[in-house]
Amino acid sequence: GGVPGAANLGGRATLEGIVRKHVEKGGLFAAICAAPPLALASWGLLDGHKATGHPWFVEKFPPKVTAVDANVVVDGNAVTGTGPATSMEFAMALVEQLYGKEKVEQIAKPMLVRYEGGYSMKELNSVEWHCSGTPKVLLPVANGIEEMEAIILVDALRRANADVVVASAEDGVVVTARYGTRIVADVMLDEAADRAPFDLIIVPGGMPGAKTLGGCEQLVALLKKQAEANRPYGAIGAATAHVLEPHGLLKGKKATTCASMAGLLADGGECENRVVVDGNVITSRSPGTAMEYAAAVVEKMMGRDEARRLAEGLLFLS
Repeated sequence: GGVPGAANLGGRATLEGIVRKHVEKGGLFAAICAAPPLALASWGLLDGHKATGHPWFVEKFPPKVTAVDANVVVDGNAVTGTGPATSMEFAMALVEQLYGKEKVEQIAKPMLVRYEGGYSMKELNSVEWHCSGTPKVLLPVANGIEEMEAIILVDALRRANADVVVASAEDGVVVTARYGTRIVADVMLDEAADRAPFDLIIVPGGMPGAKTLGGCEQLVALLKKQAEANRPYGAIGAATAHVLEPHGLLKGKKATTCASMAGLLADGGECENRVVVDGNVITSRSPGTAMEYAAAVVEKMMGRDEARRLAEGLLFLS
């Protein structure tokens, strides 16, 4: 989905031909957000089907398509979804169609997938986060990070108009995430360090990426300076246990992390919470909590109204 991307895809005759042949052979086909009406329906492939799409575009469905008010609709071999915040549910629907319900359970449980909209955070020792003008955020990346934890955060923060700098801790700007996604960083970490200070430094998890980031002296130095200046910082998933905890960045703080690494925290008493804020430190658990984490970060940095605007745009409110 996405506009103008979905419309551009809908106008590609070569893509239409590929998908049409696939459908004629009985293959599974799917689209999300603006793509069901602007691509699949425009090619006539949803005629006679029930389907859904982003609320802003469902009126684009032709009369032969029955629009359904649902996050995800499976009708025959056609799978459609509504938007960014429902992409996890959409992905699980595809996994179920391809591999069965048992595989969905195997994947969804460790990821902490939740289909309900909205977010909440456990906040302790509440303080107001300050930034002058546009929030300036550093997000370091390394080979083997959890791609969803990085990409969802970057996307959400940029939607909220934060200035997000993605910095590579590897030898080049291209890193390969845990499941093979190639991420092109904006800069190398040493160049990003020259842009300090940041209003927020946030570290994605995933192994072995989190361990690499935890061993990066330059990143650790930036985080320690951030803490000394009482500026916000945080981590998600394995990064809480492998970056913040080993370097004393959680001393006197409550935090959360993925279940398998809760034992690595000196104080794991809050690890059942999906998002935890303790003063200037914000942590979360897994890919399945990344969007909630991003919304909580936006609320702390830019206020509840901006967080609500972001959540509404992502279709993240229940």
